[in-house]
This record gives sequence, structure tokens and C-alpha cells, in this order.
Amino acid sequence: MEFDILFAIQEMRTQWLDAVMIFFTSLGDGGMLWIALGLLMLCFKKSRKCGALVLLTLAFCYVVGNLGIKNMVARQRPFQQLPGAVLLLIDQPGEYSFPSGHTMHSFAAATMIFLHHKKSGLVALLVAAVIAFSRMYLFVHFPTDILGGLMIGGLAAVFVFKITEAKLSATRKSIGGQGGKSIDEHV
Repeated sequence: MEFDILFAIQEMRTQWLDAVMIFFTSLGDGGMLWIALGLLMLCFKKSRKCGALVLLTLAFCYVVGNLGIKNMVARQRPFQQLPGAVLLLIDQPGEYSFPSGHTMHSFAAATMIFLHHKKSGLVALLVAAVIAFSRMYLFVHFPTDILGGLMIGGLAAVFVFKITEAKLSATRKSIGGQGGKSIDEHV
């Protein structure tokens, strides 16, 4: 069934869409777009906390997803299971297929941005969705790889957000209860 979906997507291929999908997939290479956004957000007080949490979530996903789950599942990619079925437009990725790292990191960062800034987060989620789709379009991931990456990345962002909010809330109460400056005044 997954190959049926992938081959249906291949019916959409055109030269201009190839270029668009290659561009979007390259944005997700190594999580560089999201790392750059996280670092940029660190430069501004208003977005500093979000930037730090984006970077923390990306690191969490790398350890859990790329180093852990990918190697435990060890799933071959579509082009490996059906060699020569589709002309690859990008270099062959070296890691295993499940979960999609591009999708996982994109949705981890985009979800974290959304949790802090709804309007910017919607744009980030749209970019994440196109990056995720590009991985199927380029025949390097199955739909379940994308779904797994989306779920792991999104849940990781919510997990990191909730944990840090709980910690910050406890710290605010502790510092505020001692008559000192609040944690918000220190940040």
C-alpha cells in the first residue's frame, strides 16, 4: 500500500516541481534550517527562550530518533527496496528510513515555534509539511516514515515545552517566594 501511495505521488512529477521539492528537501538537510532559526532566535530577547527550546528539542530528536529508533528499526528506503524503479533526483541518503529525520526535525522545531508564536508557527508548520512531502516525492521515504517523524518530532516538542514550563514555573515560585527577583527579571 505504501508503494501505491509513493507511485501515485510520482505521477505528479514535473521539472518545475522537481526543483521545488529538491529545494525544500535541502532546507531540511541535517536540520540546518531549524538549527539556524534556533540560533537566530537566541539573538533576540523576545524569542530567546523559543530558540533555546528549538535547539534542545532538535538535540533530543537526534538522540532518540536518529541514533536510537532509526538503528533499532533499520528499515530500508523505498529506492533500496525497489532499485531503479524511480530516478533519484538527490544523492542517496545514508541512514535508515524510519523515522524520517527531515520530517522529525522539521516538525519538532515547527511545533516548538508554534507553541511560542502561533502565526510564525503556522508558517513553520507549512514549511515542515512541504519538507516532509518532498521526502516521499523524492522516493527516499515511505508514508509511515513521514508519519513516524511527524509524531516523534511533534511529541518531542510538546514534551520539552511542558517539562521546561513546569521547571520554570517551579523556579518562579521558589525565587518569587524568597523576596528576590523573579526568574523573568533574570532572563
